[in-house]
Amino acid sequence: MPALDATDKYEIRREQAALITGGATRLGRHFALTLARRGYDIALHYNSSARAAEKVRQEITATGRHCEIFHGDFSCETSPAQLIESAHRQFPTLQLLINSASVYEAGNISETGPELLREQFSVNFFAPFLLTAAFAKYVQSGNIINIIDNKIGFQQYAYSAYLLSKKALSELTRLSAIELAPYIRVNGIAPGVILPDESRTDEYINWREEGIPLQQHGSVEQLSSALNYLLDNNFVTGQVLFVDGGEAISHIGRNACNYADN
Repeated sequence: MPALDATDKYEIRREQAALITGGATRLGRHFALTLARRGYDIALHYNSSARAAEKVRQEITATGRHCEIFHGDFSCETSPAQLIESAHRQFPTLQLLINSASVYEAGNISETGPELLREQFSVNFFAPFLLTAAFAKYVQSGNIINIIDNKIGFQQYAYSAYLLSKKALSELTRLSAIELAPYIRVNGIAPGVILPDESRTDEYINWREEGIPLQQHGSVEQLSSALNYLLDNNFVTGQVLFVDGGEAISHIGRNACNYADN
């Protein structure tokens, strides 16, 4: 993996800071901007979205906060823990890690080969695991928030490697919350239908909404509320907050009482 160095060098800052992995696009970008407006300086990690990362840096700078960009490919075998070291060097008051970087590819168990399995786990689980350990070493106090997926409430074998990696991340959230307490709180956010891929049609989104108890898809502002709640409530740790309109709990399952309805 390439060295995880900032693309530009700045003087050391003293404000509270956050590291967001996968912060150049989609949910990562939104979390970065939310935290900047909250008063955090931002260490922004990206892999392949260099141009988007620079644009986000400009947006963050416009809020009056400081941002540095860090590149790293979590699919490589080299430990991503050096990202923490580099970010902490530039931001000694680093207090927050958002594990948002993710890869998503379909494939049931019989179709999934070693390469796909390795990639999904390297980015979605191994990287957050190693970043968590490094955060505890260099930062020693603060918050870690893992961005998971409400799919962990399902058994969607069509996304076997992806889903298993996110289920493992959910368990890491609970396990590390115990180990790192009382100085570091670890929680997770499991988004539902929020920021769907641009390839999804309106018909598909409507179909998904029919399976959500609240009969609507979510917004990034609702994720901001979840993030702020987890940061503000210092008596919460080891929790995975589902922001999905109840979708993950909506499956009753088959039983004798509803057999006659089918």
